[in-house]
Amino acid sequence: MKTYKSKIGLELAIPLSGLFVGLGSLMIYKGIYPGVAIVLVIFLLILHLFSTTRYKLDKNTLHIQAGFFFHQKLPITSIKKIIETRNPISSPALSLDRLEIVYNRFDSVLISPTDKMDFIAELLHRKPDIEVGLKRSV
Repeated sequence: MKTYKSKIGLELAIPLSGLFVGLGSLMIYKGIYPGVAIVLVIFLLILHLFSTTRYKLDKNTLHIQAGFFFHQKLPITSIKKIIETRNPISSPALSLDRLEIVYNRFDSVLISPTDKMDFIAELLHRKPDIEVGLKRSV
């Protein structure tokens, strides 16, 4: 089984960090300590999400794991297309430098492996007829 961690994009990490630091600081300044606790718990959940989002390839399945809440198993035989994208919709991807995995007939999921080219090569090794659409050559 080969594991790829999610790329963490500064375009997502910096605004989230700024938001939590700002909210926490304001609540400490105003003496709203229950609010500080809530902000801290939410921050820790997001930190866990950032540290556990990964994509695992075994012989026949792509496992997508993101924190406590998201685990998806995708049969590699169902994958039709891989498209490079910067689509910002919610997904198990921690960067806007993403790959859209199109599978089954009309389903798709966005992911952001740190080494996209190796990830694509590994999928193509398992299923050579996957269509690949890259925006730029790397």
